[in-house]
Amino acid sequence: MSDPSPRTLYCHCQYAQVVPKDVKDAVLRRLCESGVAFDAVADLCEMSARRDPALKQFAASGTVKIAACFPRAVKGLFHQCDADLSADKTEVLNMRTLTADEICARLAADDLFPNLPVRETKAALAATPNPEA
Repeated sequence: MSDPSPRTLYCHCQYAQVVPKDVKDAVLRRLCESGVAFDAVADLCEMSARRDPALKQFAASGTVKIAACFPRAVKGLFHQCDADLSADKTEVLNMRTLTADEICARLAADDLFPNLPVRETKAALAATPNPEA
């Protein structure tokens, strides 16, 4: 049995307005035209500040693709709400640095490129062989 399609979340970055307007508008328009189900929110930063329970529901939904901003920022916003995203099941598409075409191509793709930053634990670092030894 194959994995279900990733759930898609689009952030309009309404309040900070750090995402170029033409990029976010084009991505939203193309998502609407695609006929594919997606979730759109006004602003993930604002939702995180309010500790919106919808973030926990979204994080628990499995494989996700998120059109927002920097992966590390998105990871932190969800973590702040005790809604950690799965590092191996989350792809964040940075609307601050990618074009609308690049973002829409990744959202439409069947594959997933997980890209949340992962912090090495002290135990994992201690277990890593020292190449200089």
